[in-house]
Amino acid sequence: MAGPGMELVGEEEIEEVLQVLRAGYLYRYGISTADGDDPRFQGKVYQLEQEIAAMSQVRYAVAVNSGTSALLAAMVGLGIGPGDEVIVPGFTFVASISAIVYTGAVPVLAEIDRTFNLDPEDVKAKISPRTKAIMAVHMMGNPARLQELKAVADENSLYLIEDCCQAFGAAYRGSPIGSIGHVGAFSFNIYKTITSGDGGMVITDDEELYRRAFAFHDQGHSPLRTGVEIGRRPFLGLDFRYTELQAAVLLAQLRKLPGLIDLLQTKKRHLKAALADLPGLAFREVLDAEEEVATILTVILPTADIARKVAEDLKSKVVAEAGWHVYNNMEHLLEQRMPTPLSCSFSCPHYAESGGAMQYRKGMLPRTDDLLARSINISIGVSDAGLGSAFGVTINDDLDVVAERAETFRRVAARYLN
Repeated sequence: MAGPGMELVGEEEIEEVLQVLRAGYLYRYGISTADGDDPRFQGKVYQLEQEIAAMSQVRYAVAVNSGTSALLAAMVGLGIGPGDEVIVPGFTFVASISAIVYTGAVPVLAEIDRTFNLDPEDVKAKISPRTKAIMAVHMMGNPARLQELKAVADENSLYLIEDCCQAFGAAYRGSPIGSIGHVGAFSFNIYKTITSGDGGMVITDDEELYRRAFAFHDQGHSPLRTGVEIGRRPFLGLDFRYTELQAAVLLAQLRKLPGLIDLLQTKKRHLKAALADLPGLAFREVLDAEEEVATILTVILPTADIARKVAEDLKSKVVAEAGWHVYNNMEHLLEQRMPTPLSCSFSCPHYAESGGAMQYRKGMLPRTDDLLARSINISIGVSDAGLGSAFGVTINDDLDVVAERAETFRRVAARYLN
């Protein structure tokens, strides 16, 4: 199981990594001495940050060790913390929610619409005096309704966070995702568009946010430090640094991105066309087929019973039963389990005193539940049990395989569709 980038690892990645290994210097910072900078330092992390910032049409990028770290650093950059609420979809990877929790803020779950992303109307209904931000998650390569969500955020003086972890390379109305909100976060683990095994990135146009996110990811240091810099650290941080080896891999992957997305979109277009005339079958709403990453084709069946039977025959699962991308399956969230009995966010006294008392339960998002129960994810390039995309094709499959998978799906679905 993997994403498209993992399937394309080859000589380009090997050569980039060998450059670092031959130089013999693996740390993300060069060391300045009386004789100048260490000549072994390749600066791959810094180069990657600059290239992704330029590609994303923003001024700043901070490479971190995971998408979760990117989300956490992004929210610290915004000053989100105890007593705050962040609205997030009930269909998302659990990291979107856990990152909110570990700032000390409280996740507020909202419904998705037929884009399988945040429903702007339900977001409006979930805003309270404690709401600090909206987290738009671009699930399965397809951008959320950013124009509507940004309007809601602006009207209510809220931050808009873009969780772009599953959609690196996508765009929205001509702009790269991650550049529309106040801050964007990417992931580069093996299930994502391109990969360095693990890793993430924070992007923003806000210099102060960038400096705060950078300080948080590196023990409080200011950007691009050259030494210990005693006395110049704005606050205590953690260590979420990315390494030169990871950056070397991702630089090679980044060059493959345009061709990779073209392949994904071509395969998805063929598969979708081959299924389009099935009676009763519908597809997830994609805002612009030319701007999504196209890693997954989501089909919607008339009933949950039909969807379950089709999925079982394909040795797959409906999305509702797939795994930890669905709030109903997050038992640690539903039971508000934390490492210690008393901790922010859920039991934070400041939150309770301000009138908050968040509860989570199965079935609390009925429209989301209905949609996920009737839907099946077909892999175009991401095969992930956590998304239920075991059936489908890979980035390396040709169009004959796409046609064969389409015929298999048609044969199975015909047993249950009238």
